[in-house]
Amino acid sequence: MKSMQINLLPAGDRALVADFGNVIEEQVNNRVHSLRRWLEQQQIPGIRELLPTFRSLMVVYDPAVISYDVLCGRIRSFGDGDTATAETGREILEIPCCYGGDRGPDLPGLSDLTGLSGEEIIRIHSGTVYKIYMLGFLPGFVYLGGLDPRIAAPRLTTPRTVIPAGSVGIGGSQTGVYPIASPGGWRLIGSTPVPFYDPGAAEPILCRAGQYIRFIPTGPDACEEIAARVREGKYQVKIVHESGKVI
Repeated sequence: MKSMQINLLPAGDRALVADFGNVIEEQVNNRVHSLRRWLEQQQIPGIRELLPTFRSLMVVYDPAVISYDVLCGRIRSFGDGDTATAETGREILEIPCCYGGDRGPDLPGLSDLTGLSGEEIIRIHSGTVYKIYMLGFLPGFVYLGGLDPRIAAPRLTTPRTVIPAGSVGIGGSQTGVYPIASPGGWRLIGSTPVPFYDPGAAEPILCRAGQYIRFIPTGPDACEEIAARVREGKYQVKIVHESGKVI
């Protein structure tokens, strides 16, 4: 991999940003998460939180335990050849998605824009493994990389005032899932009964940045069954290793 320079910037008196460049691409995001994993493994006293974005990592720290200059020195010792950061394989969350109809009201319009049939759009959208570049905007909102450019589309000219929780949409060159009901301008092509944010759960956020998602086309009846199991606390998202092994 080509070496990437880390630009370190202060963010107030209790955080710094390790920036890898002004571009959004998978190689850059991989380096962000490599640094995150490396810092977790180093267990540096004073580091309180690690917040990855598309192209940078915010490191929140306690200045009473470690100074800015010392922390910068530790981060600069991170190198491209550090084998401790090597991936052991992608973790892929399989997310059931009911496409079209009332759950995906913008699917016909997306067909008109792209010249593809609804079935083709579903096949393309569900045939991709998406990387979770970062979380943001709303609690549990996933920014997914890897959308096929054939189904990319601009956001709606007039955003909706309310989008139901679980809606799966496309906005520009990205796709994502609305974790709670909110306004938004992404084009809705389906929905999932799986909650991406549950404030009452032991782990309120379903995903973490650096994982991957695959959408599984699922019929309305099956989605209703899954929703019932979710309400009963009996549903668990299937996570598979890219080798096919269920985690």
